[in-house]
Amino acid sequence: MIFVEPRKCWGNGLSLRLSGRAKRERGLAAAGMRALRKNKTLQYGVPMMLLIIGGSFGLREFTQIRYDALKLHSKVDPALEERLKKNKVTLESEYEKLKDAKLDDWQNIRGPRPWEDSKSVQEQQR
Repeated sequence: MIFVEPRKCWGNGLSLRLSGRAKRERGLAAAGMRALRKNKTLQYGVPMMLLIIGGSFGLREFTQIRYDALKLHSKVDPALEERLKKNKVTLESEYEKLKDAKLDDWQNIRGPRPWEDSKSVQEQQR
């Protein structure tokens, strides 16, 4: 509890003067605040923890927006969906097409160098 004594001042009414006990309490409060200001955990640790925890909540909100937007864009046009259902392309059918292709009969043809004429190089290689 703080004790305050009124005191007359030079013509502008009453001013407040702290008693001895109030001065001690005020001094203890100031010392306590200084100790808290010097505490490294409160000075650096608490703001860091607030930043990490607050950042995780913020990132959760932003990623949720991204996933909601992907849901909206993933809807397929009904006409396109019908065309995709009609086109039955399977892995096996594509394998059958490639099985008959002759992939071993190829020739390595180099491209023209910057100082060479491309048409003359192509005619020489044919």
